Amino acid sequence: MREIITNKVEEYLAREYWCSPSRLHAGGVVYTVHGTANRPCIKIMAYRDTVVVCTSKDLAGRVRTLVENKSRDEIFELPLVYGQTIHYVPDRNDRGEVLAPAAFDSTFLYGDEIFSLKGLQGFDNSLAFDDRGYTPTRAAYIARDHDKIIGVSGAAPVSPEGLWEVGVDVLPEYRNSGMGTYLVAKLTRELLKRDMVPFYSASVTNIGSQMVASRCGYIPAWVDTYGTVLDGGSPYGDLLHI
Repeated sequence: MREIITNKVEEYLAREYWCSPSRLHAGGVVYTVHGTANRPCIKIMAYRDTVVVCTSKDLAGRVRTLVENKSRDEIFELPLVYGQTIHYVPDRNDRGEVLAPAAFDSTFLYGDEIFSLKGLQGFDNSLAFDDRGYTPTRAAYIARDHDKIIGVSGAAPVSPEGLWEVGVDVLPEYRNSGMGTYLVAKLTRELLKRDMVPFYSASVTNIGSQMVASRCGYIPAWVDTYGTVLDGGSPYGDLLHI
């Protein structure tokens, strides 16, 4: 299972960062060009011993000049980027069944069953519907307190390789009860049973979310920055003479 997860993650990262899977193992800093970017942009990712710096074509030379001879930490602290996210994948060790924190009802929904919740609000990390009533979420574990939905763990497919990104929301008054951990763990099992590979994302500043990942048997796989568009609106554009 570990090899399957690794292969799917590397295929996904190679496509997202415009490089071959082998370059993810090159070590050091790898520079790539985003082939379809129509605005100046930069995004940085760390995988194992490799840092990938992906930019639009017009910024490639100038960003490389800024990055050269810098350590990984220095690269991730460049003022051209902001925000860092840790992405987790399931560990190969099954940590056993996670018990429900209380006597709440829970339901697993899959595929078009998700649209039975159309119009649900307040769960933007796991199950957000747009103005047309569409959501990319295709699997969800729902917790209810009587008829009230109190927590949702949802997953949406993000790649043809079978990677699904997992998110979770619990209403404030039901947090710190283990509900988030329970919902993510149950959803993860359902996805793995269907030969799908879930991954879980948490901001480096969100300790609570990172704890959920750990309790559910997830381990860190890669870290990236938010995608930054340097189209004149960024206060750091002068650093690149844009």
